[in-house]
Amino acid sequence: MLAPCDRGLHICSSKEKPTLGGTRIKTRKRNIAAPLDPSAFADAVVQIYLDNAGDLEFIAKSLESSDLNFSRYGDTFFEVAFAGGRTQPGTIKPDEGERHPYAVIECEAKRDAILPYVIYIQKILRRRPFLIKNLENVMQKLLQSLELFEENERKKLAIFTALAFSQKLSGLPPETVFQPLLKDNLVAKGIVLSFITDFFKEYLVDNSLEDLISLLKRGKIEDNLLQFFPSTKRSAEGFSEHFTKAGLVPLVEYNEKKIFEEKLKEMKSALTTQIVEESDVSEVIETVKQRVKEAKLPDIEVIRILWDVIMDAVQWSGKNQQQNANSALRQVKTWAKLLNSFCTSGNIELELIYKVQMQCYEDAKLMKLFPEIVRSLYDQDVLAEDTILHWFRKGTNMKGRQSFVKALEPFVKWLEEAEEEE
Repeated sequence: MLAPCDRGLHICSSKEKPTLGGTRIKTRKRNIAAPLDPSAFADAVVQIYLDNAGDLEFIAKSLESSDLNFSRYGDTFFEVAFAGGRTQPGTIKPDEGERHPYAVIECEAKRDAILPYVIYIQKILRRRPFLIKNLENVMQKLLQSLELFEENERKKLAIFTALAFSQKLSGLPPETVFQPLLKDNLVAKGIVLSFITDFFKEYLVDNSLEDLISLLKRGKIEDNLLQFFPSTKRSAEGFSEHFTKAGLVPLVEYNEKKIFEEKLKEMKSALTTQIVEESDVSEVIETVKQRVKEAKLPDIEVIRILWDVIMDAVQWSGKNQQQNANSALRQVKTWAKLLNSFCTSGNIELELIYKVQMQCYEDAKLMKLFPEIVRSLYDQDVLAEDTILHWFRKGTNMKGRQSFVKALEPFVKWLEEAEEEE
């Protein structure tokens, strides 16, 4: 008689444990992490630098053919590239281990000397794109530690950073570079201002001001450039003085224009509120005068803003042309005293006519109102006869001019006849 184990296709001994046919027994695997050894990695990279006597092209080829674990030791690799060897955690002080003299920090503080390092790192990143995060880490560490470098070394880092963006180093985000610079202690000592000045000067060698502004916007600092200045120099005047001395006049002009536009915006906002709320005209005039004095706004810009705000506040009534005409003319009459207070010369009056011309040209519901608006401004003593005749005979803005001149002919004829009678 067969034993129980002999009845099936499987013959088992008494020592074997029975198993179910077709079922696998899963064994639990143990995850054994290899110990980290950044010092050995760093020493290996340093040796490659030494073996190739600092020739970056041969170093790149040797690194490519090596079996070094870049995915694990990416930060260490860039420490070796920038500083010549490993650095101590949280600092840029040299750590134990081998070092080489061909690092970015060791070269001359000139673009011709530093550009090859940027190209070299670009090659490394193209082969190993995942290293961009490690480059970010190390650059943040270096920039947060700028005070530990000598002035000449900081300049090298500024040139490298500028060239990195100029060469569009694979995926390096501007925010990663600029934000670490805003540490209070670095800013207070003027270290950041010196660094960013060298950066701007180098970047603008190959790029336009528009490129720089775009880069600053992506770095989220375009509106906060004064934050790079120590508190004692943090003013529009300090900005202009510093960057003018540095030879960065286009940047100064850009900043002044930006400040000017911001002041115009603030004035327009305050004026809009008062006009919409139908404040007393004399009160509005005082507000405008104060804003003009504080912001040093030119009279021509003021009259442009006044006209825009006054007309923007009109309550239009859809397609009813007569009601729209009445609303516009009523608004002109209501705020004529405000316009008159700032039409202090023939040139400003002429600028106001050009503003009326452009608005009537661009806004279909105002197209036929041009002569009526000009007549109303004349009646309210905002526009002088000579200014209107000058525009009629010699106006230089050609948009809609032909039709507007024709529409204004009867009024001009009346002015000319009145002038002759006098």
